[in-house]
Amino acid sequence: MTTATHAPSTPAHPTLNRPNMVSVGTVVWLASELMFFAGLFAMYFTLRATSPEMWADETAKLNVPFALANTIVLVSSSFTCQFGVFAAERLQARRAGGVFNIAKWGMVEWFLLTFLLGAIFVSVQAYEYAMLVSEGVSLSSNAYGSAFYITTGFHGLHVTGGLVAFLLIIGRAYVAKKFGHFEATSAIVTSYYWHFVDVVWIALFVVIYFLK
Repeated sequence: MTTATHAPSTPAHPTLNRPNMVSVGTVVWLASELMFFAGLFAMYFTLRATSPEMWADETAKLNVPFALANTIVLVSSSFTCQFGVFAAERLQARRAGGVFNIAKWGMVEWFLLTFLLGAIFVSVQAYEYAMLVSEGVSLSSNAYGSAFYITTGFHGLHVTGGLVAFLLIIGRAYVAKKFGHFEATSAIVTSYYWHFVDVVWIALFVVIYFLK
């Protein structure tokens, strides 16, 4: 009686456990950005500790409900961005149904909506700047003005950079003959950046508008 020996089965398409270098590089870069914003927070807290009375007077000029509404807009954009990532992961670049059938939207539609929400955030922040300047709060008015505009201004520049990245990703989706893993990876790492700037803004919002 002979016994048959069976070779261990191997998957037809073996997967590599090697991390994606683009994703790793993006995470490392975001870590450096986190240190940058940590420095801005340290500056803000240091100036506030040295001028508590000035902070009490100047923060009274902030329109908290207005800023809260703008914050909700930016936080909402994180959700739309993530829906775009889900579409990119299933390699769906564009919608498979009607414009108003959001269940069939692809990455492009979700990222366009994210871009719109981000653009609204930047525009509203610019309007808030104009209102504060009219009340005498400018970059050179005092320590509070410097701290406020430097922290929120650098964040605004990061948001603007994210908007440019969304346009590049959307443009690449239209130019590419086939939406593949390379395009999907670019969309995913862009979402890392966008979620990062959203989280940073939540921290800034709490510190500037509530911890007066």
